[in-house]
Amino acid sequence: MKRYSIIVLIILTAFSVQSQFAEDALRMSQIYYQGTARSMAIGGAIGSIGADFSSASINPAGMGLYRRGAFSITPEVASMSVSSLYNGTPGDDNRTIFNLSNFGYVVAKPLSSRDGWKYFQFGFGMNRTNNFNSAVYMQGENTVNSKLDLYAYNAYGVDYEALKGYDPYELYPAWELFLLDTIPGTYDEYYTPVPFGGVLQQQSIITKGSTNEWLFSFSGNYNEKLFVGATIGLPYTRYFRESTYSEIDIADTIPYFNSWSVTENLSTSGWGINLKLGLIYKPTDWLRLGGAFHTPTYFYGLTDRWNTTTTSDLGWFQGTEPSGTDGVYDYRLSTPLRAIGSASVIIAQRAFVSFDYEYADYSTAKFSARDYGFNETNRDIKQYYQATHNFRGGIEYRYSNFSFRGGYALYASPYANNLNDGQRTMITGGIGYRSKIFALDFAYVHSTMKEDYYMYTNEYITSNAVENEYKGQQFVFSIKYFLD
Repeated sequence: MKRYSIIVLIILTAFSVQSQFAEDALRMSQIYYQGTARSMAIGGAIGSIGADFSSASINPAGMGLYRRGAFSITPEVASMSVSSLYNGTPGDDNRTIFNLSNFGYVVAKPLSSRDGWKYFQFGFGMNRTNNFNSAVYMQGENTVNSKLDLYAYNAYGVDYEALKGYDPYELYPAWELFLLDTIPGTYDEYYTPVPFGGVLQQQSIITKGSTNEWLFSFSGNYNEKLFVGATIGLPYTRYFRESTYSEIDIADTIPYFNSWSVTENLSTSGWGINLKLGLIYKPTDWLRLGGAFHTPTYFYGLTDRWNTTTTSDLGWFQGTEPSGTDGVYDYRLSTPLRAIGSASVIIAQRAFVSFDYEYADYSTAKFSARDYGFNETNRDIKQYYQATHNFRGGIEYRYSNFSFRGGYALYASPYANNLNDGQRTMITGGIGYRSKIFALDFAYVHSTMKEDYYMYTNEYITSNAVENEYKGQQFVFSIKYFLD
């Protein structure tokens, strides 16, 4: 990979506890629709099928196909395993959680008007749109450089007496623990106890949280031909990350140095708001065509909190230095708009084949704050991300009270100019049972994604890329009760 690409990836994937990066905008902009087991079993291609609470998040016109009220709830078990390769050394880790993918309540009111309107529906509930839970473990020997070299570079030109005010989270703790020292005769030029490579570098990253979207949906059925709907979405995001990076002199070749580490904790939380509009048209009994438009989500109250803890073992000295008071920063984010087109073919009222196409341009995400312009970060977002074309497809066959389902989804890479992979694919399947009173649905989702990661880097000092492969499994179960 050319050095230009490496530098770009540094901007996109390097972790800092002190400011927002393009990576943060991408994390909060990406959507991988979850919701009910029925929808997930057909790859999320519910856009023109409807009569499912997942429709409120994808195409709210699908809510117009409800002809009686319903309540649904969807718990799931989600597992993510990550295999890593760094400088020829493998690493792996995994994380499994139990959570709630959906719950929804729908009221369907018949209309007796003669102007063609048959039903009006109102829905309230929650669908999960992203899951941040994962665990990554990376390790490998580096004989070229150290993260402390990056510290020394970043501290260059800063008087050692001013380090605490300049960077109390990384540089100042490193100075206090003798991981940085000034070159004799200077006060703003630094060296480290690791003057060359030859260390085992390790990093573990545990992430938790999700984005859950609270929904208020309104829809109508016009003459069993045209279905329209609108949803007010209130997404709430929670993201927690604990990253522990360490270097160890496993060969015992570096005088007066055994190991050091830094643990970084970051949490992000906040609310957003958006509007979704949709319609479904049935030109014939066997064909449904749908379209939806999602406004950008405006996250108006995001808050970051962060801290670090650094340790040092130099043989002659051992110590631990916390960063002290947590850093806190409030800001805003506008995510991309989305446009969705859908089509489905109904076969003999026993089966269907459905397709969804989705457009989202991640280069349009934008940070803002009252006290900072984010000009450089927003320029990075515009330059390094791109528009994506996502595809979802599903099938369902009904035999008696049972339904058998399968699906596939492709979420294209958000990175421009092939800077990284980031493409995610999903293979799905499931089965359902429906009576006059209730419905039970089960879904299984297998997802894969590859993405490079850099432990540290700037324009002059960089680790090699860590090749990470993500494999997810979701076991989803929905219960739906019909209310009238």
